[in-house]
Amino acid sequence: MTMSPPAEAALMADADARAAAYLAGVATRRVFPEATAIANLSLFEEALPETGCTPPATLALLDEIGSPATTASNGPNYFGFVIGASLPASAAAERMMIAWDQCASSFNSSPVAATLERVTGRWVLDVLDLPRGSAVGFGTSATACGLSCIVAARRALLRRAGWDMDVDGLSGAPMIRVIVPETVHVTLLKALRLLGFGMRHILHAPVDAAGRVDPDRLPALDDRTILCLQAGEVNTGEFDPFAVVIPPARAAGAWVHVDGAFGLWARASQAKRHLTEGIEAANSWTTDGHKWLNTPYDCAMAICRDPEALAQAMNCDAAYSAASADAQRNLTLEFSRRARGVPLWAALRTLGRDGVSAMVERHCAQAARIAEGLRAIGLAVLNRPVLNQVLFRGRSEVETAAIRSGVERSGRAWFGETIWQGQPALRISVSSWRTGDDDIERLIETIRDELDSLA
Repeated sequence: MTMSPPAEAALMADADARAAAYLAGVATRRVFPEATAIANLSLFEEALPETGCTPPATLALLDEIGSPATTASNGPNYFGFVIGASLPASAAAERMMIAWDQCASSFNSSPVAATLERVTGRWVLDVLDLPRGSAVGFGTSATACGLSCIVAARRALLRRAGWDMDVDGLSGAPMIRVIVPETVHVTLLKALRLLGFGMRHILHAPVDAAGRVDPDRLPALDDRTILCLQAGEVNTGEFDPFAVVIPPARAAGAWVHVDGAFGLWARASQAKRHLTEGIEAANSWTTDGHKWLNTPYDCAMAICRDPEALAQAMNCDAAYSAASADAQRNLTLEFSRRARGVPLWAALRTLGRDGVSAMVERHCAQAARIAEGLRAIGLAVLNRPVLNQVLFRGRSEVETAAIRSGVERSGRAWFGETIWQGQPALRISVSSWRTGDDDIERLIETIRDELDSLA
């Protein structure tokens, strides 16, 4: 199929107009789609066309059937998971990036992508105050980036033990132990499982009542140990005691990795930075842009103190296509990849250091207000909260479930459920730049209305 330049321009203009119309109504859209919109998704269940459809017709179907069935996660009233709405600057940069259509694997493939991602990596280390000179790989998700960091960790520890994993593989290799918190996030477990560690052999460090690793009950550490810690426990938002745990771990020769998918951004705030004290002494870190920095999806980071360790573990140079050690294809899983660091560059350049700090602090203050409001209407808040997470439950399991489903049916807000200390609970995450204080008050009111209806 070919399109003339005017036809292509008209199609892109139509897409922009439809996208603008969607965004214009995102603040008043139902947060979870109604049943009719979900039922209409059956219209996508068509056989592969024998003769292709026109681009305008395809775009129209996507918008007219697809848009009503979205969750309004790009709006101010979505509190499920830590999912920030895309900042306008980041969304616009992503549109530009798609128009460029670059294979952002190396400087030779895309000079502009390589330059922007190099600058962005430097800015990330600056705003998070992590060791300058660390490698920063821009990957698809915290899962993929965590996998990259763990690969680098295992490879480095084995080389230190005299084993060349690249040549000899893992059969017969010295045993590398992995220690994770009892509250470890499932994405890190997935990465470990994919790497063949075996769930039965992973040690779980006991945690305290807030979900933080208890230093006094930490399993023994040695130079064949990967210790995984958390910046922002997924339910409570709490932080492991880095300043207490990391120095003896490093002294023992262990590799310390920090899963900071959203919590690492607390380090960009002077008011919350104390929660991350000592985190800079770790060997590697992962974090997401689409969570608290409010970039589009597909923008996470693998950060490694030892650039060579990550570059050697991820290297994929070929005779027909060599690249520098710090080329993104040599720091991440993908060879052919999009320039996913560009929207992050746009976010950091637009917000600046002060803007990132202000957004983090505003969301933390809003979470504290939610906790206060929920306590006032008789609900049990289960965390302090120290960050942007509010964990709570009703007076019974039935009431807890009814509150969540009632709010979902109302269309006024959405948040998810979880299990905390063996019992069902509800979790509110505040992370959208669009969420204002009025939205927070409406959320509390919505929950109160549902609670009153159950009385």
